[in-house]
Amino acid sequence: MKMNGYLHVNKTNAIALTTTDNIKVGKMAVFTVAEQEILVANVKGHFYALDNICPHEDASLYKGALHGDCVECPLHGSRFNVKTGEPQEEPATEILKTYPLHIENNTLYIQIDEC
Repeated sequence: MKMNGYLHVNKTNAIALTTTDNIKVGKMAVFTVAEQEILVANVKGHFYALDNICPHEDASLYKGALHGDCVECPLHGSRFNVKTGEPQEEPATEILKTYPLHIENNTLYIQIDEC
């Protein structure tokens, strides 16, 4: 699921991305928020957000695969922990930025400092 934009901003300046039922367990979605591509992964019912672009070769991680709590880059196979953004396998060595999420009335919200 690839989505652009956002639904609305709540009172804490968090941005509504989608409803939780739109990202099934073991699946990912990508959103454009404040001109950034953000990947959201559903790992066993828990949602995690991180930068979508692999820092090694600028590939979209959304086009890769989610294996447990790691997303694999489709280009060279680097894996990143979706909870921490830390690379688990080379060639990537840079940590991806992660973003806080919260759920309110079945809506998934993200907090982006630049918004």
